[in-house]
Amino acid sequence: MSASALRTQVPRWGCSRARDWTSYQSLHTTSRATSKEHVKVLVLGGGSGGIAMSARMKRKVGAENVAVVEPSEMHYYQPIWTLVGAGAKSVESSGRPTASIVPSGVRWIRSKVTEVNPDTNSVRTDCGKEITYEYLIVALGLQLHYERIKGLPEAFDHPKIGSNYSVKTVQKTWKALQEFREGNAIFSFPNSPVKCAGAPQKIMYLSDAYLRKTGKRSNATIIYNTSLPVLFGIKKYADALWEIVRARDLNVNLRHNLIEVRPEKQEAVFENLDKPGVTKVFEYEMLHVTPPMGPPDVLKGSPLADEAGWLNLNKETLQHPVYPNVFGIGDCTNLPTAKTAAAVAAQSGILDRTISRIMKKNHPDKKYDGYTSCPLVTSYNTVILAEFDYNGQPLETFPLDQSKERRIMYHMKADLMPHLYWHGLLRGLWGGPGPYRTLMHLGMK
Repeated sequence: MSASALRTQVPRWGCSRARDWTSYQSLHTTSRATSKEHVKVLVLGGGSGGIAMSARMKRKVGAENVAVVEPSEMHYYQPIWTLVGAGAKSVESSGRPTASIVPSGVRWIRSKVTEVNPDTNSVRTDCGKEITYEYLIVALGLQLHYERIKGLPEAFDHPKIGSNYSVKTVQKTWKALQEFREGNAIFSFPNSPVKCAGAPQKIMYLSDAYLRKTGKRSNATIIYNTSLPVLFGIKKYADALWEIVRARDLNVNLRHNLIEVRPEKQEAVFENLDKPGVTKVFEYEMLHVTPPMGPPDVLKGSPLADEAGWLNLNKETLQHPVYPNVFGIGDCTNLPTAKTAAAVAAQSGILDRTISRIMKKNHPDKKYDGYTSCPLVTSYNTVILAEFDYNGQPLETFPLDQSKERRIMYHMKADLMPHLYWHGLLRGLWGGPGPYRTLMHLGMK
């Protein structure tokens, strides 16, 4: 079925009344300022977590009792942007119209959330609409803050600089890589929480492979400047990555944070976090920027947030500790695990069960163990598949050493996982590999 055909199945409420959906018009008043609606389950955010939970809630309470608030017309499978930035996939393959992925019959409110008031079970949108709810699922993702680096985002108007973290800049990465001639290729990791923490170095390995393939590697000095004190947070996989770094003559500088870009001079300024105030200027022929990231503005300072502005949750049940009818999933939360689509998948299954129990006045009985996964792309045909839990312990699905580079894992990343995302996770049918892990390890994991 075409996206346009699917779009007609999704009740869409924006800032003006949806005249073509007469069955819902009675819920709108003639004044925007006093427009009110009520829904049983309200989902904030139409990213991977929001759409997955909308699909699960549709099956639980019926489509007519679920609404999702999301301003964007397009939905993107962002994990594939690593390969887009290296020329292995097209940016067009990463996106689909939001109307085509919102579960049929679920109401899509095409607005931005501006206020959440859990004391009155209500939210407000940027068009003055007030929506009340019985149950709230917060899936607002996180914000990119390029502007916190001096010279950005304006520097993206210049050549030789890109970022795989935005649909607006991912193709600039590929262009900079293709046009590389001689000098430093620099890759940064910010001093903040990030989504897909492996992505900043994945593009480094792919760039190394591309430059070798095109005969330019001998003219390149590849530099990975990370604010972290480690190459990767899980030792088993970090040890394997250090071996690759040494074998491929890659330069890694720990505790180096990008604070300024000077595109006219092709210079990047990094601060040494172990020596505050001490900076070093690097010239670049290619620069890949991973921006600082933070919680959505609407959560900061709200009753739902922790001191840092992230959605405060019980890390096992994904329920808010103060407001029992509020739940969360994904990047906007303060869950102490890596922010990835794989984590969202595992969380969706647990959260589905938690909400079912709460709706029946029972206590949650399933616990999220922090499972997350990072397919560390190390070339155009190899991946190290990192999987781990809250404790930083490997939680591997397959009965083999996943710290080894493998071709089969690359094909999982490039070909299988996108299919699983569009047709499994977003339809509320994929809750992570837990059952398969148990099967493959004969019930011992």
